[in-house]
Amino acid sequence: MSAREAIHITDVAPRDGLQNQAIRVGTEGKLRLIELLAEAGLRSIEAASFVSPKAVPQMADAGELVPQVQARFAALRTSVLVPNLKGLERAHAAGAKEIAVVLSATETMNRKNINMGLDQATEVSEQTIAAARALGMRTRAYVAVAFDCPFEGETPLDEVLRLSARMHAAAADEIVIADTIGSASPGQVKERISALRGVVPIERLAVHLHDTRGMGVANAWAALEAGVRRFDASVGGIGGCPFAPGAAGNLATEDLVLMAERSGFATGISLAGLLAAVDFAQDELQRPLGGRAIAWLRRQRDKDTQDNTRRLA
Repeated sequence: MSAREAIHITDVAPRDGLQNQAIRVGTEGKLRLIELLAEAGLRSIEAASFVSPKAVPQMADAGELVPQVQARFAALRTSVLVPNLKGLERAHAAGAKEIAVVLSATETMNRKNINMGLDQATEVSEQTIAAARALGMRTRAYVAVAFDCPFEGETPLDEVLRLSARMHAAAADEIVIADTIGSASPGQVKERISALRGVVPIERLAVHLHDTRGMGVANAWAALEAGVRRFDASVGGIGGCPFAPGAAGNLATEDLVLMAERSGFATGISLAGLLAAVDFAQDELQRPLGGRAIAWLRRQRDKDTQDNTRRLA
């Protein structure tokens, strides 16, 4: 890593990216995707979720996947999503070292996502974080629909602040502010992050962005300007929440890395390596993938290949 200021990226493609896909990716395919991401330089990956396989069939193999990830990629920081204490038990039994809980900032979204009201969901999240910490596990807490809810409209800022403060008081290592349906604008991101700095230390804040309206990278830049240095992204822009109508793909990891590196930040992540992961995921899902810059990135890769071929001729 250079002397440039570093940002930390968690790639969520193996979990948030794959959970809503029509084509099911098998365990070996998920392991290969994780391997390619690790080879590209990712040091943090969200690998699976321990939820009901009836609700999210793509995650049915979490108990089989996680032990293999831990064995094969020991240096990788691997997190898994758990909805409650039962999910935590399953994750711990599988050898997970880090868990994430998802707390939506509206009543309706919690009921749609985890079949609980807001008050109960908040208490369950706090209990799960406490139990995970007692087991020596690292914890992340998502505050979902932190800008707008697909059912209730604009999410009140006071509610986002209240829930984020509760998750911080519960001692979550990282509080992830999620633009679940990709409705945020750069001005809103700056406003909400600035307010959140009053209740959560900036080093514990992360953002999780979707690119529904084409503003994912602009919103990431706004978060950077507001002091955030932790981001979720998904290689190829894969993603979408099965319980949130209108949630399109995630901010593409390759777009975030390109923007950050060109702006003077250090990610430690190879764009060429990310392209290899995009190509693999595209083959697995049998549809075109890639973020806003994918066409340019592929042209640059082809040009570099041709230049290298000429030099060796």
